[in-house]
Amino acid sequence: MDKAVERPLVAVVGGDTLLGKEIRELLGDSKQRPRVQLLSAAADGSSIVARGEDEDALVMPPMNAENLEGVRVAFLASTPSASRRAAKLNPPGGPALIDLTGALEEQPQARLRAPSAEPRTAVPSAPIHVIAHPGAIAVAEFLSKLVKISPVRRSLIHVFEPASERGQRGLDELQQQSVALLNFQKLKTDVFDAQLAFNVLARYGEEALEPLEGIEQRMERHLASLLAAWPGIPMPSVRMIQAPAFHGHSFSVWAEFEHNPGADAAARSLASQGIDVRPDDPPNNAGIAGQSGLSAGAISVDRNNSHACWFWLVADNLRLAAENAVAVAQEML
Repeated sequence: MDKAVERPLVAVVGGDTLLGKEIRELLGDSKQRPRVQLLSAAADGSSIVARGEDEDALVMPPMNAENLEGVRVAFLASTPSASRRAAKLNPPGGPALIDLTGALEEQPQARLRAPSAEPRTAVPSAPIHVIAHPGAIAVAEFLSKLVKISPVRRSLIHVFEPASERGQRGLDELQQQSVALLNFQKLKTDVFDAQLAFNVLARYGEEALEPLEGIEQRMERHLASLLAAWPGIPMPSVRMIQAPAFHGHSFSVWAEFEHNPGADAAARSLASQGIDVRPDDPPNNAGIAGQSGLSAGAISVDRNNSHACWFWLVADNLRLAAENAVAVAQEML
């Protein structure tokens, strides 16, 4: 029997998106090495042609019930509307859906997932798995390691959101704005409805595709769900800020302990738990691009509160979301 036929078939809806490309790369390096079918998320049900990493053309047939037959797992990596269409099109006995857009989290059969931030317990099967906001995943993973140093009384976190969280359109708009400002040209503001280039935003403009406070609330909701599995970790106060960064989340974390271990002891403990700690060369969002896991640095005791410490944390948002999605898929392959 042809061994290639035995390999499970998975689909990536939106295989040409930023998240779709990350998923394709991770699947290619996975032990299962499943067969991968790229599907178009075009609203008109048409096939599209995209460019692969090697510049070869990738023909992506439309997402429909016929093209979902025989698929074990379908990654939904395009748009919220495409994820909702996929849920309606999915035939009986069709693939488990792994939604990276957050559009299906209100479905009764959906389960919020983040394997890297979940306790190692058995996970009940579900037809829909919604991958948590990568900022929520990073914070939950960090806090679950932080409380092993000393119980945390309270924490406060500023989340610096990158443009890539708004997809390719977000990246393109930030790039266009940067060039336009340097050339005294009119700014494109379709995504953020505000100047993001060389700027920091606490809120988007009124005509933005999605309000920043809505994204902040979604991340906070996901974080609360993830932390519910970790008794003893108090829910932090969270503020999201849109940074003029193309890729990578950055986090400014303040934590108050029952017994402050001190900066050096905290750094050693975090490093022993798998976090890349850089005490002398604090990490940044540009340097974390394409890398797995969390990096921390600039750890210091709060000068005004001897029980508290400051931490600087970065993570590749796209890689973190894609790795958790692939980890969910591996449970079913």
